[in-house]
Amino acid sequence: MIQADLTLILPELVLALFAMAALIFAVYAGKDKLAAPILWLTAGLMAVLAAWIGITGEGSRTAFGGMFIDDGFARFAKITILLSAGAVLVMGQEFMARRDMLRFEYPILVALSAVGMMMMVSAGDLMALYMGLELQSLALYVVAAMRRDSVRSTEAGLKYFVLGALSSGLLLYGASLVYGYAGTTLFTGIIAAAGEGQAPIGLLLGLIFVMSGLAFKVSAVPFHMWTPDVYEGSPTPVTAFFATAPKMAAMGLFARVLHDAFGGVSADWSQVLALLSLLSMFLGAVAAIGQTNIKRLMAYSSIAHMGYALMGLAAGTAFGVQAMLVYMAIYVTMNVGTFGFILTMERDGQPVTDISALNQYATRAPGKALAMLILLFSLAGVPPLVGFFGKLYVLRAAYEAGLAWLAVAGVIASVIGAFYYLRIVYFMYFGEEGEGLDRSRASVPAGFLMASAAVMLFGVVNLFGIEGLAQAAAAALVN
Repeated sequence: MIQADLTLILPELVLALFAMAALIFAVYAGKDKLAAPILWLTAGLMAVLAAWIGITGEGSRTAFGGMFIDDGFARFAKITILLSAGAVLVMGQEFMARRDMLRFEYPILVALSAVGMMMMVSAGDLMALYMGLELQSLALYVVAAMRRDSVRSTEAGLKYFVLGALSSGLLLYGASLVYGYAGTTLFTGIIAAAGEGQAPIGLLLGLIFVMSGLAFKVSAVPFHMWTPDVYEGSPTPVTAFFATAPKMAAMGLFARVLHDAFGGVSADWSQVLALLSLLSMFLGAVAAIGQTNIKRLMAYSSIAHMGYALMGLAAGTAFGVQAMLVYMAIYVTMNVGTFGFILTMERDGQPVTDISALNQYATRAPGKALAMLILLFSLAGVPPLVGFFGKLYVLRAAYEAGLAWLAVAGVIASVIGAFYYLRIVYFMYFGEEGEGLDRSRASVPAGFLMASAAVMLFGVVNLFGIEGLAQAAAAALVN
């Protein structure tokens, strides 16, 4: 029995053992001399594990008495998490090395965080959920404050830690209420205790607290306050990581808890999610308009996009989960490319984050400017780019679930949000001539920028098969 359980968690086990072995080896063998090799090994292992999960995974199985679930939904989320985490590691390596920020701990912490994320999307129990969530969060608190000589980076880590501890407290309090009323921490026991639309008020109160803790992790309003400061203060490769893999993991965990533990009372939590979605879309759209720092702008953009993803989840249907997964896969791809561009923004070899520095950028680097234009249009949801189809999916899911008012609000928020994306395009092509950025040079981040833009452009044919995979994943969760 134990052997079967261990076989099921082999990807997580391999990544965790690799991280611990790399940590011990680096400490004794010369510390930061091995930072770059460890980073490349970590990214390579993540790619291999993603392929392994995709090839060997089949059916739906549980381990450790139902605490760990391996199904199509978990596998879809894990592959997205591993590929995006590996991509961000590779993309940021040059940036970190040139600024003497590349420490051997960095890829190891990212690997341990990825283990926590994989645990989150496979959790079948409140204890397993919390273990995965805290493993992910503790590693993220450290990497946010990695630049020890920067006041902003230290502030980012401290704010993230303090507010993260508050959200963990809310989640734990909610979990204790759920346990008290359900008599078990297993999702299968909780869904039986909740029944079909007749859950005890205490159980629903516990659910609200759990949702509050999870809303913090996806930066949903009103639990978004940490996001702009942490995005701005963290080193740019770390910000790129925050904007991709952890968002996918948190949305996956959100869906897992709601459907596996509280699927019978979807009418109750759907209303709460609809409100979170509405507030996130509009605050993200409006607050980003006045931003001049591109990393802060991307933070508010992230808040708005999580609102759209929550719209799919608020539908409470299998198609809603499918729409959310399609949206998150597209969102992660767009963010990898966008942060690839931000990593190339330099003046005299120093990173620049002010969007006014992009004035007339298209005259100096027409290729990169065009790729960024495609990504910005896709983020805004302009047809016929792939980002448009992501939004179309969640809007359709909301409409079909009887949330037409939320779908209309989503369209309005999307139109408002298009302004700040188009403003960057305006600067790049029609801005005033001034002291611009350094001339373009070939680099790894630029390669990711081009690849991401190509996906947004050519993915309209069949979304590279993501639709079918997301449908199978959603069917595995909602049955």
